[in-house]
Amino acid sequence: MKYLLETEKLSAGYGAMEVFWDLSLTFEAGRTTTIVGPNGAGKSTFLKTLMGLIEPRAGDIRFKGQSYVKEPTWNRINDGLVMIPEGRLLFSDLSVEENLIMGAYPKKTRKSMEKNRDHVFQLFPRLKERRNQEAGTLSGGEAQMLAIGRGLMEEPEICLVDEPSLGLSPVMTNEIFSIFRELKEDKMTIVLVEQNTNQALKIADHVYLMQAGKVTLSEPREAVDLQRLEDLYFARTA
Repeated sequence: MKYLLETEKLSAGYGAMEVFWDLSLTFEAGRTTTIVGPNGAGKSTFLKTLMGLIEPRAGDIRFKGQSYVKEPTWNRINDGLVMIPEGRLLFSDLSVEENLIMGAYPKKTRKSMEKNRDHVFQLFPRLKERRNQEAGTLSGGEAQMLAIGRGLMEEPEICLVDEPSLGLSPVMTNEIFSIFRELKEDKMTIVLVEQNTNQALKIADHVYLMQAGKVTLSEPREAVDLQRLEDLYFARTA
């Protein structure tokens, strides 16, 4: 098995609108793959399709070599495919600790709930300080920490992360990305969708650029020419 997760000519959309089509992407175990691109490129829709939240119109998704396109979302979570969504989507009336416990809902993670919670508190000491505080009263940065922590409670084999820096200050963005660097060093497989190209490239092993539902660049991080990437991103011509 060369790739932990891959898609073949995958297409999806909403109603009569096709958002992306013919996407064939690969994600290697233990590596961080970054998907960058402007608003409306189809990045978030792609992640939702990987999670089974949107039914593809064509193509295939393979997880560990097996077709996954018909698997319901809850089976994907049980198998270790976890998404940290754009906008946090926390249970605002529940406490920080209760939100983390909700992350341990999959049966396989319940026995290790306390161990995983302590690990999250080690990564995010601020969450430990606020463990009894309602999630809806957290700052934007703290809420993003909690969203990441809740995802880690599910013991992800592959973690799909959607726009983690959205709405955060530069200081808090640096703090959040320092956590992703730690997770990368621990060999977690990460698929990161992010508009902050500078931050995203710092932790990437492979880079995809999506524009208008298509991949227009696919290169290992060390091969990426920043000027060319910027020109493609903003659709500048020579």
